[in-house]
Amino acid sequence: MLDGIKENGMVLLGCGKMGSAMLAGWLDQGVPASSVWVIDPNPSEWLKSTLVHINEQIPAAPSVVLVAVKPQMMADALPTLQALGETDTLFISVAAGTPISAFEAAFGAKSRIVRAMPNTPAAIGQGITAIVGNGGAGAAGLDLAAALLAAVGQVVRLDEEGQMDAVTGVSGSGPAYVFHLIETLAAAGQAQGLPAELAMALAKSTVSGAGALAMAAQESPGQLRVNVTSPGGTTQAALNVLMDDDDGFPALVNKAVAAATKRSKELANG
Repeated sequence: MLDGIKENGMVLLGCGKMGSAMLAGWLDQGVPASSVWVIDPNPSEWLKSTLVHINEQIPAAPSVVLVAVKPQMMADALPTLQALGETDTLFISVAAGTPISAFEAAFGAKSRIVRAMPNTPAAIGQGITAIVGNGGAGAAGLDLAAALLAAVGQVVRLDEEGQMDAVTGVSGSGPAYVFHLIETLAAAGQAQGLPAELAMALAKSTVSGAGALAMAAQESPGQLRVNVTSPGGTTQAALNVLMDDDDGFPALVNKAVAAATKRSKELANG
């Protein structure tokens, strides 16, 4: 799957946190540094140490161009790649809020384009990325994109691009919800008399461990919740608050994901 990249090279446009995580994964997978060109105005010391090509003339026909710049930088960045439009080059975008149509407008409707939404746990190889392609990408383009993005975690394929806004609301923005849960759980522990450091250690490990158990267990998260809830016990007392129909988790999380999905649609529509 990656032989074409080794032969024709690949271009990474933007090498911030997400771009760096993906580059590290590719190099670990055996993609030679000599086959990677990175375009970034402020290359980090780590990037320089990888021995990839940095801010050099890119290949005439790279197998892949991965666009990892911030959406507000897109207008300046994309014109530099127009010559690769409607060729065999596969464009993969991890830019939030930028629809496939924007890339088709920049590169041509026949260009091979895959839109992807990774999340920040990709930085430690524990991310999940949703992908969807245009007609030009085809099955082969999606397979190549999945192989590359698997370097930073799981990859799932969407049925159509309209699902990407909800993906953004759930997994793209989702890590922030979990980080906030850790913050508030630790603060609640402090409020009940625990030292701050101990409360934070308990909160981090509880969320991390519960997530790992949810991934490893055969039971659903709902059943796992039932398994640790003794009728009339301490967990039940807490869940009576958290599962309140009006003010509990279900209502709050639904509103949060809906707000993130709505904002994703707004960004995509300019």
